[in-house]
Order: sequence, then structure tokens, then C-alpha cells
Amino acid sequence: MIRMVLRWVLAAFYALAGVIHLIRPEPFLIITPAWVPAPHAVVLLTGVAEILGAIGLVQPFSKPLRRAAGWGLALYALCVWPANINHFIMDMARTDGGLGLAYHVPRMVAQPLIIWLAWWVSREPRTA
Repeated sequence: MIRMVLRWVLAAFYALAGVIHLIRPEPFLIITPAWVPAPHAVVLLTGVAEILGAIGLVQPFSKPLRRAAGWGLALYALCVWPANINHFIMDMARTDGGLGLAYHVPRMVAQPLIIWLAWWVSREPRTA
């Protein structure tokens, strides 16, 4: 039961994040590393990926689609980690310290947990 609840929570989080990427991409563009090509297109595509992943994650009748969505969202979270690191570096370099360590350290710690959670909630529980 907890897996299903967390699946829906994670899907809601990703769906909301995806919509925000599409309607307000500016904050994401600011933290996108300079080496990312076509940053505006990438930010918009990440929003689409989040929404599609969220939809796939909550599919009740397609276990393969749900598993694929879990893998996709896990890989997505891994791929956007450089933007989170870039945000950390940029923010901490500000004279006022930006959002500070109390924001960035938990965010860095949470990223591997989010990666694992996307994979875990997309799995069926093992039966004895």
C-alpha cells in the first residue's frame, strides 16, 4: 500500500514540476549548465518528460509501462542532477549565500533518494 501511495505522490510531484517547466521555464534556464545545448528546448522537453513519466507511473493496467516510466524518471533525475549542482554552486557564490546550505545540502542528498524512489515505486512488491 505504501508503494502505491508513494507512486501517486511522486507522480503528482513530477506532473506539477513538468507543468511548471512548461509555463515558467525561466528559473530552470538560469540553473541550466552552460554546456547544455539549446537550453530552452531542453527545459521544455524535460517538462514533457516529467509529465509523460508521471502518467506512465500511475498506469494501473500496464506493468511494463509503469516500470519503463520508473526507469525513465530515475534516469531523468540523474540527468538533471548537474543543473542542481550548478544551482548549488551559483547560489553559494552569491554574496548573500542565496538559499544557503540548509536548502542545497538536503536537495543534494534527496536526489539519489528520488532516483531510487522512482525505480522502487514502479515495481510490484515481491510475494513470498
